[in-house]
Amino acid sequence: MILPPPSQPPGAGQPAGAGQHGGPAPVVAGPRDAWDADAVLAGLDPDIEGLDLEGLAGRDEPAEAELYGVDPGPDDASADGWVAGVALAGPAEAFADGGPLEGLAPGAALAGLAGHAFGAGLGALTDDALIGLLHASRRLSAWQSGIELAAVAELDQRRLRESRRPGWSRVSEQVSAELAAALVLTGRSADALLGLTRDLARLPAVLRALLAGQIDRARAAVFAAELSALNDQAANAAAAALLPDAPALTTGQLRAALRTLVHCIDPAAVRRRMTKSRADARVETWPEGSGNLALAGRELAPADAVAADRRVTAIARALQAAGAPGGLDQLRAAVFTALLAGRDPETLLPAPESASAGAGRPTEHGPAASGGSSSVRPDGNASPAGDANDPDSIPPGRPSRQGGPAPGSATGPAAGPARPGSPGAAGGLARLGGSVHLTLPAASWLGLADLPGAAAGLGPLDAWTSRDLAARLAAGGTGTRWRVTLVRPDGTAAAHACARAGPGPPGDEAGRRGWLASLRFAWIEAGPCSHGCQVPAYRPPAPLSNVIRARNRTCAFPGCRRPAVACDLDHTIAWDQGGRTCPCNLAPLCRRHHRAKQAPGWTLSQPEPGVLVWTAPHGRSYTVTPSTYLC
Repeated sequence: MILPPPSQPPGAGQPAGAGQHGGPAPVVAGPRDAWDADAVLAGLDPDIEGLDLEGLAGRDEPAEAELYGVDPGPDDASADGWVAGVALAGPAEAFADGGPLEGLAPGAALAGLAGHAFGAGLGALTDDALIGLLHASRRLSAWQSGIELAAVAELDQRRLRESRRPGWSRVSEQVSAELAAALVLTGRSADALLGLTRDLARLPAVLRALLAGQIDRARAAVFAAELSALNDQAANAAAAALLPDAPALTTGQLRAALRTLVHCIDPAAVRRRMTKSRADARVETWPEGSGNLALAGRELAPADAVAADRRVTAIARALQAAGAPGGLDQLRAAVFTALLAGRDPETLLPAPESASAGAGRPTEHGPAASGGSSSVRPDGNASPAGDANDPDSIPPGRPSRQGGPAPGSATGPAAGPARPGSPGAAGGLARLGGSVHLTLPAASWLGLADLPGAAAGLGPLDAWTSRDLAARLAAGGTGTRWRVTLVRPDGTAAAHACARAGPGPPGDEAGRRGWLASLRFAWIEAGPCSHGCQVPAYRPPAPLSNVIRARNRTCAFPGCRRPAVACDLDHTIAWDQGGRTCPCNLAPLCRRHHRAKQAPGWTLSQPEPGVLVWTAPHGRSYTVTPSTYLC
């Protein structure tokens, strides 16, 4: 669970190193503009009252120069200096970082210069200029997409004006058919194009940003889809809040941010949409291109779907540990079909003689896993053997390789009884439960607010689903682990604590506040590191690992959303090269980006704890900052 900021920043009034990893619990009560101590412990910030929708919606529109950049026309007085800069730099440097074309808005001028650079030969461009040309091409592509959508909107408006019944569904079908014929599209693709056009018609700022090259078509589609549950005023307020940050977010990050914001603005609308869509719940089957088949459940109840997914993963991992061949993805699929077909998952276990003979033998999918075996990751931490180490095959719902819960979360069985000690235990594989890493604001957990939670690997969950999962986790008894994260006013983690014993039943508010006050917090430093948490060993101990994963909740590579619980804890400066085992030199990296860091041309530094600066082979740098929590 996540608590709002304490009255003092970490370390205030404490000796150096106090409260680090098992030190005394911090005093969270104190004066802060009438800050209420009980509200702090209960997870309520009296300053949080939701967004000012009218204020956001009524903000002044950005100036043309601010929105579109500088694209001088033939009569522009500044054109001479701009053109001279391009002529002086030459095409090989004009697109470089800081060059005259770096911020040029899309249009005829940028298109002509990009075409000239391409015609002159891309081999003449430096790596830096080549990246700049890629950026320019993306801006031009977004501009063209905006023009296409604007043209579709104009055609749609013409046909609606010509129709005697503009609101009739047949009119939309006819417009879609006209687009399909003109653009050689399937009916479904034409419907999607028309739908996106109409969705963006109520989000004019998003369409303008697309025309300006600030966001691409994929991001515009995310805005349209995620804001569909809100009315026009709220949707435009949410778009105004996130458009400034959208260019620096991947579509996955943008979708999660928008979904979280929508849950905060109008949770009731989200719940209504979920309930309405539940009527479309179904199971779909379709052929794969390979000749195999796909099977999927759609519009399922979130808590049940999460629990089912985790249960499939738990059974697959038990099979893998018992020597079943194949990677975790393959075993998950086999368990999924076995359960639905009425077969006992234990039928997937190898015969005793083949299990002993094949243990440790490599397969076409990688090293075979044997029961209880482990390997040492590059950071020295133990991890299960086999494909479970491959981050490219980690599906949503895979538990941590170390079995630890996500920071600021409750973790435990999602469904079913406690996990047996082995596949052959009483109840068998079919009775295994799963493990959920749930992060939930304390106010929502206590039923005092409807702020969304999040499940590792799945993203935001509405408050009702989160409370449902929290109740299931609490029912897990000793199998559930609890973690509490205090946050600063900027949303970053300030302190972290772990507990095996739960806080008691939901109705016992005094008991829950007492439970929170009894926790022993480890402070998370911001700014220069005091090295108070440094340990001499190569492998970080559990308290230090928990702090790092609370500070950086996902892989610390730009744009990566792999949960930290599924990542290696990497020494930024290698331990054998003098790197510290300390918060200022540790960060979670998924296996893919761990390999990227070690590849030629890449450099990584951590100037402050949790702030990582990646420099790519082309010379440009990208900064990742500590994760933020919603409280």
